[in-house]
Amino acid sequence: MNADATKPDPGRLYTSTQARVAALVAGLDAAALATPVPACPGWSVRDVVAHTLAITEDALAGRLTGPPNDEQTAAQVARFTGHDFGNMLATWAQTAPQFAEIVTSFEVWPAVVDVASHEQDIRGALGQPGERDSDVVRLCAAMMLSALAPPVPVRVTVEDAEFRVGPDEGPELALATTRFEALRWRLGRRSRTQMAALAWSGDPAPVLDHLAIFGPATADLIE
Repeated sequence: MNADATKPDPGRLYTSTQARVAALVAGLDAAALATPVPACPGWSVRDVVAHTLAITEDALAGRLTGPPNDEQTAAQVARFTGHDFGNMLATWAQTAPQFAEIVTSFEVWPAVVDVASHEQDIRGALGQPGERDSDVVRLCAAMMLSALAPPVPVRVTVEDAEFRVGPDEGPELALATTRFEALRWRLGRRSRTQMAALAWSGDPAPVLDHLAIFGPATADLIE
């Protein structure tokens, strides 16, 4: 059997997640679209969608060759101010498959992580939790956990796996969590207080500043 037969296809994961997000927001009225997204301070549900759509447009137009910085994301959101939301979703439906081809060809996993994270941001804002055990959450969480580089040995146990990270020598610190939670705190969707309150086997102080790629959140985020 081809060794790549079971290899995850990031483009497929992107399009399936994009389709869920589009379906989730398609029927929302203006008030619901204006709902603040606590995981993305200063953004509304509409703003998050504008950002994810703009990622595809900018990548296809050659304006984006890596994850956008804060200035670029602000410009992406501003670009769609006043645009008809239905047209935005229609455009995203057109650009997503083309963008997914790039994601697959070049294995652009950050794009998959981004849309997976924003799906959960929107779900949290709307009070519609779901897809926490989806393929995209499981795979992105595994990538995020494998990339942990704490200064002391850490063993993270999730529902169906263990991740041993950090130095080979020294007393091991253990953490019991879930893939969903791991994805959220790795991407700055939990406060330092929340991360400290996780199910650690000992004092997590040595590793707290090494857990989040972005953030952490400045206030507790309850989902």
